[in-house]
Amino acid sequence: MMPQPSNNLRQRILVVDDEPLIRRLNTEVLTYSGYLVDAAQDGAAAWAAIQANTYDLLITDQVMPKLTGVELLKKLYAARLALPVILATGTYPQDELAAHPWLPIEAALLKPYTFDELLDTVKNVLHAFNGDHPEITPPPNWLGQTSLNRVAV
Repeated sequence: MMPQPSNNLRQRILVVDDEPLIRRLNTEVLTYSGYLVDAAQDGAAAWAAIQANTYDLLITDQVMPKLTGVELLKKLYAARLALPVILATGTYPQDELAAHPWLPIEAALLKPYTFDELLDTVKNVLHAFNGDHPEITPPPNWLGQTSLNRVAV
């Protein structure tokens, strides 16, 4: 039996990854940790979601069809949207980011990362961007609810 999601936070996160398993696992871990989570399969779908909804955090992959993570960041910057971003990727775009140092990235997670690393990074970025929020603690059996405990490429 799956534990019920915690209701201790109502912060809304958009998870963007073209790999269905990674997208699902990240979404589940964040949902069971008390966040409201939407998911998008690529940068173009993420941009459409950002246009239609308000988010507290964006977690995006880099290499995706239609719009890469960096292209999505450029759209955020051009629209002057103040949205904290975690780049969760197996391919860190160092040259692109060096050429555009103004792009909004608060943190990076390199795949493979653990769920604990994901949750810690989310908590730290949200805290730094928005100030104090209630402490997040995962449900007791949250690692047992998925078949993997690491997110891989």
